[in-house]
Amino acid sequence: MATPHKWFDQSQPQTLQAAVLFCYLNAALSILYLIAVGVALPLILLVAAVGANGIANEKRWGYWVAVASSAIYVVIQLIAFVTFSKSLSSVLNLAFAALLIFLLLHPDSRRYQKIWFR
Repeated sequence: MATPHKWFDQSQPQTLQAAVLFCYLNAALSILYLIAVGVALPLILLVAAVGANGIANEKRWGYWVAVASSAIYVVIQLIAFVTFSKSLSSVLNLAFAALLIFLLLHPDSRRYQKIWFR
């Protein structure tokens, strides 16, 4: 019998739980941004949500997809901050992007995925 599909796993460390929720929230906001503004730049956040779903189901590929897409998003936010505007919203976008990568690369998250993910 196959294991049921999960969207969120409460047995994972808090750092991974927060990263999964944050990836889902970013993806939802990305879709709203796409609808409202019509800009496809934050679509990398949808890839992070796919990775978050893999994390929730303890898939190693999901963890690395979330890490890679979050790292790309940090670089995009950093370039946007340096190149375009240095407003408060740019600082917050960069800070939250960095927070997500921090949660994913936290030692508890890395240790858990090394032991339990398949």
